[in-house]
Amino acid sequence: MTTTTWVAAWDRADGAERARALFAEQFGAEPAGVWSAPGRVNLIGEHTDYNGGLALPFALPHRTYVAVRPATGDRIRLVSAQEAGVREVDLAAVAPGTVDGWPSYVAGVAWALRQAGHPVGGFDIAVDSCVPYGSGLSSSAALECAVAVALDALNGIGLAGTDAGRTTLTALCVRAENEIAGANTGGMDQAVSLRGRAGHALELDCRDDSVRQVPFDLTGHDLALLVIDTKAEHSHAGGEYAARRADCERAAELLEVGTLREIGPDDLGDALATLARVTGPEGADSALAEVLVRRVRHVVTEIGRVQEFVALLEAGRLTEVGAAMDASHASLRDDYQVSCRELDLAVETARDAGALGARMTGGGFGGSAIALVPAAAVQPVATAVAEAFEAAGLRAPAFLVATAEGPAA
Repeated sequence: MTTTTWVAAWDRADGAERARALFAEQFGAEPAGVWSAPGRVNLIGEHTDYNGGLALPFALPHRTYVAVRPATGDRIRLVSAQEAGVREVDLAAVAPGTVDGWPSYVAGVAWALRQAGHPVGGFDIAVDSCVPYGSGLSSSAALECAVAVALDALNGIGLAGTDAGRTTLTALCVRAENEIAGANTGGMDQAVSLRGRAGHALELDCRDDSVRQVPFDLTGHDLALLVIDTKAEHSHAGGEYAARRADCERAAELLEVGTLREIGPDDLGDALATLARVTGPEGADSALAEVLVRRVRHVVTEIGRVQEFVALLEAGRLTEVGAAMDASHASLRDDYQVSCRELDLAVETARDAGALGARMTGGGFGGSAIALVPAAAVQPVATAVAEAFEAAGLRAPAFLVATAEGPAA
C-alpha cells in the first residue's frame, strides 16, 4: 500500500529552541533572541504581484526560525540546520552579485536596511526551518522576513511595530531578493509573511501595497486545504520566471500602460487585438504576439478570479470557490505556461478523488499544488495523489494541511 508523507509544523516553542540550540552549538554562546516568520500559500492570484494586480495569500503555521546575536564590525557568520558548514560574509562588501546561495537572502536584508539608512552591523545567525525548501511555499521570504524582524529589534529600528513599518520592511525584503539574491520577484510573499493575520487570507493590492484581511474559516465549513509538495524543485531565481516578467513588461509598454493592472476586463479584447498585431524588427512577429496575448490574458483574468474568490469568501460561500481555482490552474498551464507534469498530475488526481477545486500555487515550474477538499477527504485525496505519482514513476510527494496563522515576530 502506498504511504503518504506529512510535513508537520513545529510548535513555536520547539522551533525557537531548535534555532537557539543550533546557535549555542555552533557559536559557543547564547543568542540575543529568536525570531520567526511563516511561509505562505497563495489561494489565487498568481504572477499578478509584479503586474500591479491582486493576490490572496495566507501565512502558514510552518515557519523559519532565526537565532541572532549582534557582533562587532561588519562580519556576518551564518549557519543553517538545512545546509552544511558555517558561512561568513563581510556586510560592508555586500552588493549585487557578491553573495551566493542562501546567505544572500540574509545578507541582502541587512544590506537593504543599511541602504535605507538604518544602523545595522555584523551579527551571528543560526537558522532552522520547517517550511519545505523548494516547494513554492516561500521558504526564501520566510527567511528574509525572520531576519528583517530580528535586525529591526536588535538595532532598535522600530519598523515591525506598525503595519506601515511592516510595509517598509516588505519593500526592503523584496529589494534584498531582487538585487542581492538575484530573484526578480514581486512582493506578495514578503507582504503576507510580515502582514498576515491568523484566521484570515490577505487580499493584497500590489498597485499601492494596501491590504484587506479576509476571514478564512475552513473548519466552520467542514473543509480543509490540502497542500501537495510535488518535490519538483521550484526556484524563483531561474530564467523562466524572469522571462515571464519581461513578457509582461513588454506587453505593458506596447499597450502604453504602467502595469497590466490598468487593463480591465472590458478592455481585454481590444488589448489582445492590439498585441496580436505586434511587429518585430523585420515586420510581423506572430510568435511574439502569441506569447504576449497569452501572458496578458492570464494576468487580467487572474485578477478577476481573485475578486471573485474574495466575494465568495465574504459571502460565506466557500464551497463555490473551486471553479475559480480550476480556471486559475488552466490559465497558468496554458496561457502563462508555468506548470509541469507533476503539478498537472497532482491537480487532476485531486479533483478526480473528490477535491472541490485544485490549482498550482506559487511561481510554478515545480513546487506545490493546493486542493480544497471536504475535511473527511484529506487522507483519501492524499493517498490518491501519492498512488498516481508512484504509478507514473515520479518522486513521492509530501503533504500538509494549511491553516491561516500569524505573521513574523
